[in-house]
Amino acid sequence: STLMRDIKAPVASRWAQILLRRVLLTRALTPAGIDGADWVAERAWLLLRMGEADPARMLVAGVDVDRFTPKMFDVAQQTALATADPAAMCPLTDHVPASADQTSWDLVRAMCAALSGDNGTAGAIVDAARHRGRARGIDLLLAEKVVGVSGARRAINIEWTGVDNLTAWRFGLANAVNVPIPAALFDTVGPHVEAWQYRAPMISSDQRLVPASWAASLGVLSNAAYVDLIGRAYEDADPDAIEDTPGFRLRNAYSADDPAERIEALRTLWTEPKTDMEKYARLVLTARAAARVAPNEDYADDARNLIASLLTAGLDDAASKWGAVVDQLDDGDDGWALLAVGAPKRVVTISVSRAGDYVGQQDEGSRKGAFLVAALAGLGRITPQDAQTLATDHRLPLGLQNSWTRAIDRAAARNQPATVALLAAAGMQTLSWKAVHPAYLMHIVAALRRVGHEPEARMIAAEAITRA
Repeated sequence: STLMRDIKAPVASRWAQILLRRVLLTRALTPAGIDGADWVAERAWLLLRMGEADPARMLVAGVDVDRFTPKMFDVAQQTALATADPAAMCPLTDHVPASADQTSWDLVRAMCAALSGDNGTAGAIVDAARHRGRARGIDLLLAEKVVGVSGARRAINIEWTGVDNLTAWRFGLANAVNVPIPAALFDTVGPHVEAWQYRAPMISSDQRLVPASWAASLGVLSNAAYVDLIGRAYEDADPDAIEDTPGFRLRNAYSADDPAERIEALRTLWTEPKTDMEKYARLVLTARAAARVAPNEDYADDARNLIASLLTAGLDDAASKWGAVVDQLDDGDDGWALLAVGAPKRVVTISVSRAGDYVGQQDEGSRKGAFLVAALAGLGRITPQDAQTLATDHRLPLGLQNSWTRAIDRAAARNQPATVALLAAAGMQTLSWKAVHPAYLMHIVAALRRVGHEPEARMIAAEAITRA
């Protein structure tokens, strides 16, 4: 429970987040000494910080209100705001503890009164809050906007001038009444709020595209859901500008008659983005389109991106078919490295000499080489002695030992897969793979493999090489 509370989410790895989400949603006995509602609240709160608003709502909804603790009330309010659903707080208002923030709950009572048609009570509560000065500025105006939309006939104009940060309250109420939030305010919060924004109910498909990139790169959004969104945006696009949309290019990547046209559409989708986050999101988007490209030496230069794209969606069997192509490429090729760690079985030559050549050809400061050796060692595809030799020869930092490495090794030895997944996330509390220690990757991969999660271990390893 303490570990969940302290994790600074989101984490670096999309696949680690996917695994952790499954863990947090798993039915599990409440540990001794922890209240059952608090146990759910900690899991839901971590899911919210990961950008997983809908799974968090599902957990909260599974607890009866009469069992709520103060912590559960706080998390339930945050969940309702993250999902832009003020009405979800209404069943809670009669049970709110005295320790809770009464100002926000009073405004919730006003909104709920308006939603139930009691506009007089709603207006009185809002006026009292204003008179006492307990709520002011945009926070009060947004609550009034919800009350007004519910039928209390209050014409409220929302201006964001002077607002210098985005809170859950502002996010949830603005999205509930379809008040556009200035893009600059998203820079004041973590990317998990972008993932909340992707699924906000009132915005158009075109407005979802930027937050969807974040959601896909974090692991909130699947390949299938991302493709559906791009398809809806394509259908809604201006016919005069449709050829410049990602949807048009993705359509060609799937259905162009000429394989060369499909490859060209994929290349455009991969090269258009400007940021590393957007580039990785495009790999997620194109995974199943990439699966339609038959392995061919003519596309050897594209193999790296094709394989990386396939592995973002766990399509390791399709990726493995490129083994014969990439095994003939230069020893520094990422396609070979991705299959060396990502394929379910050996489909490329794996040797100490080839791994050493790959490490030696990486740019100075790159962690790809260290991640490759760490992953191969963690997966048991090279021996510990070979890993040590490579680490010594190339000065790779794989020997780190601390309380975290001992904890994850101990959890793996005790066959505790959920604890391993949680500790894996704790070891990647950063948005950049450049800040993940290679020794941590080695311990994460080895621990996941030991507790029966080798597929996820391989996908995390491949992601490390892709995003480093």
